Amino acid sequence: MNNPVSYVFSCLFVLAAHGAMLANVFINGSYETVTQPIILTAAVMLLDVAYFIVMLFFRQTTYTVDFLLVLVLNMSVIFQSCFGGVHFSVKHYITAIVAIAACRGGYLLCRDYRWLQRKKKYFYIGIGICMLLILTLTGSRSMWISIGSSTIQPSEFMKPLFILACATSVTEQLNKKKVLIFNVVYENITLLGLMLAICLLQWWCRDLGSLPTFMGIYICGFLLRICYPKAKFSKKTFITAGIGLMIVALIAIKLAPDYVQERLHSDIWNDQDGSGYQQSQALIGIANGGWIGKGPGQGALCNVFAHDNDIVFATVCEEWGLLYALMMIFVLLIMMAVPLIVPPRSYYHATMAAGVCAAFTVQTALNIFGSCNMIPFTGVTIPFISSGGSSMLVSGFMAGMLIAAVSPSLKEPKLRPARPAIPAPAWRYQR
Repeated sequence: MNNPVSYVFSCLFVLAAHGAMLANVFINGSYETVTQPIILTAAVMLLDVAYFIVMLFFRQTTYTVDFLLVLVLNMSVIFQSCFGGVHFSVKHYITAIVAIAACRGGYLLCRDYRWLQRKKKYFYIGIGICMLLILTLTGSRSMWISIGSSTIQPSEFMKPLFILACATSVTEQLNKKKVLIFNVVYENITLLGLMLAICLLQWWCRDLGSLPTFMGIYICGFLLRICYPKAKFSKKTFITAGIGLMIVALIAIKLAPDYVQERLHSDIWNDQDGSGYQQSQALIGIANGGWIGKGPGQGALCNVFAHDNDIVFATVCEEWGLLYALMMIFVLLIMMAVPLIVPPRSYYHATMAAGVCAAFTVQTALNIFGSCNMIPFTGVTIPFISSGGSSMLVSGFMAGMLIAAVSPSLKEPKLRPARPAIPAPAWRYQR
């Protein structure tokens, strides 16, 4: 531990933040017996302390993302345990622990870019397997695989694989091939084809909500590839890419399915019992919550479908107030800003971190703006806050990718010492 004082201070800050939220639950929460908030308090504090101890066994450049992660995860445990009345959400608590374990896995797997570069083909294979599972096991044009009472969303697992595919393609920008009069990079064509395949898959499954997330990852990866210092792309490339993106966006809006067109032009207040139900109820909940909220467990949005994931921002605003909701978003923004505070030490890690931040930013913006009726409702989750096993697992893994970006492994492989030369026998020089 480089700075024990800073580490202890960060631990105390996280404990104090969660303690203040739990005090609000005790004072303003809606519960039948005091046992329920006591169990919630014990579980939150236990996870905090356990994580602080585990972190002592990992040597990293910085622990900022780790503290922000445990802060926002236990914030979500408290939020999810208060929707519709104070209780202990065991399921969300377990998914939070799974997210922490996935974060450690993402950190250990993504530190060494040389190892990932050699495994690049498996990222494409993994995305292909996820697509195949969606087409064969999810049922009639769906994105979910049902296993008993649980569901898995394979498209979530495509996000980190797509980020790694974009990051490992950076060095390929030096391998340009002459095709007719153009200098092309085969890796860029492959990624473009992969992006188009994802678009077609999302369209076929009638779930275009997560498509902007993949587009954000692809655009960040594309910009960083053409900005690669040794790639020597001209300004014409930027202009052509920008024009092409605008044309694709206009065509996509024009050819969007009927249910998307309906959301683009719907008036939620004139259709509160139909397609505008969730957004109208979300706006009413935000207005009723005000700045300080109605109190944990005292909201009405718990009776609305997907209150704990698709419109979770509005649910938090209603029970906890806009101040708590903004604080929650502020913690996520700081987490995404860590690569700016502690810059990644390689172009590969910078590309990987940019892809993760793009995914988190787009998802958060879609959920908030959709809940506030600023954009059509998409049903995208907020990382770490919304409920959902697949989302929490993948978000935790991508948080580990952020940690790996600022704490990479850049050690050169050890070379074996050369054997001393053995002099030739004297008789070889005799005539």
